[in-house]
Amino acid sequence: MTRHLLPAMTLGTLGLLAAPPAAAQGSLNLYCSVQIEWCQAIATNFQRDTGIRVSMTQRGSGETLAAIRAEGQNPRGDVWFGGTGDPHLAASEENLTQAFESANNAQLQPWALTQWRQSNQRAIGVYAGAIGFGYNTELLARKNIAPPACWADLLDPRFRGEIQVANPNSSGTAYVIIATLVQIMGEDPAFEFLRRMHPNVNSYARSGTGPIKAVARGETGVSLSFVHDAVTERNAGFPVSYATPCEGTGFEIGSMSIIRGARNLTQARRFYDWALTAPAQRLGFEAGGQLQTPSNREAPLPPNAPDLSQIRLIEYDFAKYGRAAERRRLIERWDREVGALPR
Repeated sequence: MTRHLLPAMTLGTLGLLAAPPAAAQGSLNLYCSVQIEWCQAIATNFQRDTGIRVSMTQRGSGETLAAIRAEGQNPRGDVWFGGTGDPHLAASEENLTQAFESANNAQLQPWALTQWRQSNQRAIGVYAGAIGFGYNTELLARKNIAPPACWADLLDPRFRGEIQVANPNSSGTAYVIIATLVQIMGEDPAFEFLRRMHPNVNSYARSGTGPIKAVARGETGVSLSFVHDAVTERNAGFPVSYATPCEGTGFEIGSMSIIRGARNLTQARRFYDWALTAPAQRLGFEAGGQLQTPSNREAPLPPNAPDLSQIRLIEYDFAKYGRAAERRRLIERWDREVGALPR
């Protein structure tokens, strides 16, 4: 987890003036970690449906977790929507979010409820998506480079300077990639792999969607991305395709949490219930062509969306790799052993 994910974007009442007067219904401060069109759509539609005025701030999931930590003694946000599930689990463990049971839980896929139970009822799954490789078909063909099919391919000299991936300090996507490799290879071999891949990486982007946007623009040949984002770019007319690693791959459970100490708790709970409905979960596709698998069983899989049942997924250990200490430890190791390497 596609439209361009900007570093941080705030949407107050601007652009929401078509919604009904909302003062009597209160307000909601929404932290949003999906694509900007999706964030805008849920803010606009929730305000229209409920009369609750929405102030929305968009950031990547890593940046949002950092902001919630910084605001822990004086929370500014009420609900955190979207972004990879690992930082939501970390926020739960650090007591930065609070438990809530929605009446709509009965409508959800088992993996969404597993996330809810593992987080002590503080984070719930709203969508899922698998990690893979996005690539620009025209650029690779012009350079006579065969696209990657396996993790091992990314070490090949043919990809020198051709790969882009996000930075795990700001991107939940990048952290999922690291945790995936650790689970497939073992920790020391995974970090050896990342060090060996480093010469082939031209940039560590700030956001998880940045690399696939660079692929679509022809600025890089290959990205490590969620594969639904690659399909989104292809559907928009760009020469983009994708593959999932032959050795297996990890996946995200994009999540939602109510922030502990939320000033607008009633409105936050109302948004939480609303966001788990099938109509709300269709907004990602309807607003911006997003192709994640929705958690509500009544929400259809978007057209052309990757079918997770056809992808070789690992048994991703969300409980372990969602722990704050484990996340911090792996990112710090990446900083020392990979991020600090010369360009």
